[in-house]
Amino acid sequence: MQILKMAVIIWGVLATVVQAQETIPGITVNGESVVSQAPDMATLSLGVSERAPTASEAMANTSEKVRGILAKLDTLQVAGLDRQTSGLYLRPVYDERSRDGSTSVQVVGYEAGNTVRVTVRDLTKLGLLLDAVVAAGANDFNGLQFGIRDNSQSLLEARKNAVDDAIAKATQLASAAGVKLGDVISMSESSQGYRPMEMRVSQMKSMDTPIETGEVDVRVQVTVHFAIEQGE
Repeated sequence: MQILKMAVIIWGVLATVVQAQETIPGITVNGESVVSQAPDMATLSLGVSERAPTASEAMANTSEKVRGILAKLDTLQVAGLDRQTSGLYLRPVYDERSRDGSTSVQVVGYEAGNTVRVTVRDLTKLGLLLDAVVAAGANDFNGLQFGIRDNSQSLLEARKNAVDDAIAKATQLASAAGVKLGDVISMSESSQGYRPMEMRVSQMKSMDTPIETGEVDVRVQVTVHFAIEQGE
């Protein structure tokens, strides 16, 4: 019984604290900042997809072309740690035909695929690399994403600017309402480091593929709850 009474008392105290927090007069605003910088790396997903009459032949053809792609990456000095198999599949290819009012489905071949995720740390080689792997047999391109190896300085700047933005907004609201802005009660943050850039296989058909790296956005948003100072 004593434990039950203690639990009821603790629950009542917590409920009172929560209710007090919820009723504290305040101003809640969102602050945002975007800092852009040139990317210094890229990650791309490429691979080979081949069809053949038998499963073993489809896998053999795919593997042969992937070996050629890896050899090209060796030539371009892309380190082994920057290459990873990210997808491997083998599936039947069906043909559906209608004869005499009935439909028959039969396996007419097999399709095999192998996808490799590659990190490129020298962007001056990116266009050359794309052309080289296409020449080696890559026919499945699933995307290109630019990034930065160290975004800590940009993140610090974006955080500061986002908080400054929140303070400016809250100050304007307080002034418009004829009240005085108080201390910060709570603050939360969300950030986004990279802006993906998507390309299609059709953009890789010609040699010396042109690549525009642009800039990578480091975006920070903060939500800040300020107290309102009570009058004397």
